[in-house]
Amino acid sequence: MPLLPSFPPSPWWSREEHSRRRPALLARQAIIRALREHFSAQDFVEVEAGILQISPGNETHLHAFRTTLVGLDQGDTPLYLHTSPEFACKKLLAAGETRIFDIARVFRNRERSPLHHPEFTMLEWYRAGAGYETLMADCADILALAAQAAAADVFRHRDVSADPHAPPERLSVVEAFARHAGIDLAAVLPGDDPAAARDAFAAAARAAGLRVAEDDGWSDIFSRVISACVEPRLGLGRATILYDYPASEAALARRKPDDPRFAERFELYVCGVELANAFGELTDAEEQRARFVNDMDEKERIYGERYPLDEDFLAALAAMPAASGIALGLDRLVMLAVGARRIEDVLWTPMP
Repeated sequence: MPLLPSFPPSPWWSREEHSRRRPALLARQAIIRALREHFSAQDFVEVEAGILQISPGNETHLHAFRTTLVGLDQGDTPLYLHTSPEFACKKLLAAGETRIFDIARVFRNRERSPLHHPEFTMLEWYRAGAGYETLMADCADILALAAQAAAADVFRHRDVSADPHAPPERLSVVEAFARHAGIDLAAVLPGDDPAAARDAFAAAARAAGLRVAEDDGWSDIFSRVISACVEPRLGLGRATILYDYPASEAALARRKPDDPRFAERFELYVCGVELANAFGELTDAEEQRARFVNDMDEKERIYGERYPLDEDFLAALAAMPAASGIALGLDRLVMLAVGARRIEDVLWTPMP
């Protein structure tokens, strides 16, 4: 399929523009059908998580749309459009489901770019009793499946390509920092002296040519290095699975039993595009609460707002089995398969 032009010449609803985008939209539907067949063949149950939630998620830089449930007798209740079906899906695991997936419409505020849209589609799936390595194999299968459904020989984004049938490269975060930024991440991990670790990390980032502000915390520096030095070099020629993040950068992932400095988290990259984020799921409610509170304290410091905790979700963690779960950006998967440059090109009715 030829690359789509960078900017639409007319509104998406014009006949000319719709005709231009229609092959990509039909490829999108073919990929969705193939995904449903793929999960059904493995005895997964498709679920539908409710969009209105008490909490939209409690990560520092995640921004939600707020609404209000107007009650006749009990007053008004603030609610949020979910940023992910994650909390609801984990409650279903606690209820006894073992293999589930959701092709969910999700909503994130303050996000609009060629790769971001305020309303988009997330494919999430969860496996009770399976390690996060199983999800790595799932990702390889889904890349090949999407390519076949869209009749794509290669995945493309801008001037970069990747073979969707090639086994993904597996690269630890420590290895990636050493290879692409020249930074020994293990030497600057937060420990007994977080301030010293932050200063050492800042010095290493500056030596790599990056700007570090005086009020940047350890996580800010981590994100800056990932964005500038690492991400653009991942998924070139074939997909990359970037795994084992520092524990401080894995909000809902459990720590690695053999090295608790790191967590069971990986991200899937194709053509320099972050495509999926996976966890070996944390089921310790007290640790999860402490992480949420810390993240909301940071959110309030940076943005002047915080979101409530979902106490029902924290209670469900006590009944949730060991599991692994993953969220994959469906729109981005389609973009790569059809070579689109803008997310709006693969959405049936994008925002103007």
